[in-house]
Amino acid sequence: MTIYLDHAATTPLRPEARDAWLAAAQRVGNASSIHRAGQDARRLLAESRERLAAVLDCDPIEVVLTSGGTESINTALKGLWWARPAGREAIVLPDGEHHATVDTVEWLHTHEGARVVPVPLDRVGRIEPDVFAAALPGAALATALAANNEVGTVNDIAALSAAAAAADVPLHADAVAAFGHVPVSFRSWRGEATGPRGLVALSVSAHKIGGPVGVGALVVARESEPAALLHGGGQQRGLRSGTQDVAGAAAFAVAAELAAAERESESVRLAGLRGRLVRGILNTVADAELLGDPIDRLPGNAHVLFSGALGETLLFLLDAAGVCASTGSACQAGIPEPSHVVTAMGRTETEARQVLRFTLGRDTTEADVDAALAVLPQAVERARAAASGPRPAGRS
Repeated sequence: MTIYLDHAATTPLRPEARDAWLAAAQRVGNASSIHRAGQDARRLLAESRERLAAVLDCDPIEVVLTSGGTESINTALKGLWWARPAGREAIVLPDGEHHATVDTVEWLHTHEGARVVPVPLDRVGRIEPDVFAAALPGAALATALAANNEVGTVNDIAALSAAAAAADVPLHADAVAAFGHVPVSFRSWRGEATGPRGLVALSVSAHKIGGPVGVGALVVARESEPAALLHGGGQQRGLRSGTQDVAGAAAFAVAAELAAAERESESVRLAGLRGRLVRGILNTVADAELLGDPIDRLPGNAHVLFSGALGETLLFLLDAAGVCASTGSACQAGIPEPSHVVTAMGRTETEARQVLRFTLGRDTTEADVDAALAVLPQAVERARAAASGPRPAGRS
């Protein structure tokens, strides 16, 4: 039996979302067509957008459907950059952001000449609003994680938005990891911001909350006019041309409503299971340490430093024992590397290679946690032995 503790990478499709997708996919009609079948598809698309907007606390016109979180982030950052006022050449980028953000900003730096202004994280992986605010004056745009996808620390997006609004800078929030697990409200996070400044864009993804893979959304404030990444038929305010995925939108709307309805009770349950897992690790594995904020974190996230054990080795040993976990983000193309989030928190590169992320989900039980705890101490012992054992001589 496989114990799946990598729900931050992806979580199982909800049966209700599957049924909604199948029901919509079996209907014929392009939402851009003017005949009856097309208008039926258009109505379903509009209903799905309205349902998503209700969960995200925004206007339906502000919901731009995408192929997932990565496209949403690219669309926001490149679109805001291309629409920037003359003379503004800097992007405010906190350390430890998701690779979809880091790599997009790096592309803009390399190909568009963007100047990157970093913002350090504190020891628990949080973006301090005062430090963030100090980096904003004169910037073209800024971005920030609502919750860190690796260590689980939750940021104060409302405070970051207020700072961005005061500096007249548009802010994008990556809420992919946060959505469905902590309160996500575009309207309240935006606060008193008006016009194209403060929080103007927010990215979410369906498969993180039990929707289908390949579906996401970007909330774009109606006052904001980022440049389009895709061109064609002018759909979705001209921000994302192309035939819209009606079935994906319907399934995403169902998954979002279910996640919102169960969020409070499920957060309490997952936090309890996480506490059980963390206590078990700290009681049975010497020199293990929980990273990230111990309290203000995603409820199902346990990010642990196992001193002396390579995370990659530990990952394979646990996998062989039937436990699925992760060394970090699932978007690193399978290439082992030290966690840039952990080094951003002031840890060494060696420590950044000795971490493991356990993330719990809807189908995680106490029995799953206990099964993982039963095999973890021996796996850590073997990983530490492998790291300290003799190495073969290299070729001269």
